[in-house]
Amino acid sequence: MADFSQALIILIALLCGLASRAVGLPALIGYLAAGFALHEIGITAGSWLEQLADLGITLLLFSIGLKLDIRALLKLNVWGTTLVHMVISQSVLLLLLIGLMKALPALDLTMAGAAVIAFALTFSSTVFVIQTLQERGELQSSQAVLAIGILIVQDLVAVGFLAVAAGKVPSIYALALLIIIPARPLILKLLSLSGYGELLTLLGLALAIGAAEVSELVGLKGDLGALLMGALLAGKDKTKALATNLIQLKDLFLVGFFLSIGLGGWPPALLIGVAIVLGLASVAKPLLYFFLMTRLHTAPRQAVLASSVLSSHSEFGLIVISIAAGLGWVAPVWSSTLSIALAISFLLAAPMSKASHSFYRKHRDQLLAHRSVQLLDTYERTDNINTVILGMGRVGTGAYEALAPRLGEEVLGIEASLEKVSHHQKEQRRVICADASDPDFWVRIKLPEVQLIMLALTNHPENMLVAKLIRSMGYSGDIASVVQHEEHSEQLQALGISAFNLYGQAGAGFAAHARDVIDSRAR
Repeated sequence: MADFSQALIILIALLCGLASRAVGLPALIGYLAAGFALHEIGITAGSWLEQLADLGITLLLFSIGLKLDIRALLKLNVWGTTLVHMVISQSVLLLLLIGLMKALPALDLTMAGAAVIAFALTFSSTVFVIQTLQERGELQSSQAVLAIGILIVQDLVAVGFLAVAAGKVPSIYALALLIIIPARPLILKLLSLSGYGELLTLLGLALAIGAAEVSELVGLKGDLGALLMGALLAGKDKTKALATNLIQLKDLFLVGFFLSIGLGGWPPALLIGVAIVLGLASVAKPLLYFFLMTRLHTAPRQAVLASSVLSSHSEFGLIVISIAAGLGWVAPVWSSTLSIALAISFLLAAPMSKASHSFYRKHRDQLLAHRSVQLLDTYERTDNINTVILGMGRVGTGAYEALAPRLGEEVLGIEASLEKVSHHQKEQRRVICADASDPDFWVRIKLPEVQLIMLALTNHPENMLVAKLIRSMGYSGDIASVVQHEEHSEQLQALGISAFNLYGQAGAGFAAHARDVIDSRAR
């Protein structure tokens, strides 16, 4: 019977995930619905599901750490936005809960309990943000860097609260964790020796789970240990490959987390009404985020896109409430209440996030009025361009080197990483730092003079996003894109875009392909 229950849980999760994706919502909303549906038919979560959920969260934080840039967290628009947003949100939500307490005495909620609930609702969902950005192909974008930076600061605040509330004071042995700093070269050597297949994935699992277990032993939150281990290894090419290997595994384990929320069951009718109110309150989050981000010198487009993905409540809030319930600060039933509020916030955040690009394009002029004076700098030269190469990684650089002898400075490379741009400029390549999915950037380009745009981003959703954007802005020249799968090639060709298989001749082959496109058009 247990085996049948497990099979049924997986089947219903799959069907609900497919249904959610079919109507344009993230699959995780389907998993939440699956959990509640399973609860209704009397299916209970086994220990295996809880273990999957825990492992999914650990791998999520480890993966975030692998992409962590400490310098990004020190920027005012990251830590300043986070802390001020949390203080204001805490105050407003507390006032809302006090109003509900007076209107509904049956809630039987103390002031301390209301404060904890308000605190739990100030966080934004790490899982939702990562899943949404990943599906849109924007994990390397400027808005992703900002949003993930804010999430990490929030996570650090949450971990600190949990450590204090649960009485988990780090032992003196926690200082022994500093030994991982001199051990970093050895770990990187092991990563180098493990190749790019299953050994690399297995080593990543060992590092994430090992760091979490050791942290628990010395009185630290296990997830924080996984995050710190990932951060220690960040910045190397091999760790980027490790993060890529862990993506599918992490996503699979996180299904268990969302299923377990719904499987917890429903609260009383009165608290369902409260959950709806608290879920609806999440729509105010992006407005406050946008206001604070732009005041702290974030570009309006970046602020709109980052705010939209940060609009949901967080799974961390459920952990906070669980700890508070164990300490007697709130009744245990508030865990299921907040799970419904979380689900409602996801339902609201998904279409809001999906519409963020079109919203910015439609209201661009009004939104630019919020631009900080400090951002009104002079831009780098973008005239006299024949060919634009988007993404100056291995493939883009190879294409640039093959075209430069023929076109000279008429080739312009676009790269989102300042570090990479600096390297290319030292190598005397004409490369500038910009976000290819930003319409404000394309406004600066004289598109009628450009003959060819080469999409070398190696991320199919992002290539599709950029291609549709530049077509919508009136570009009628040729577009060529790299692909990794035949089905992606067919999707691009349906849009009139020439596709080049990435597993062919890499950059030089891509450039030769591009020259054929130009010559064919000329003939």
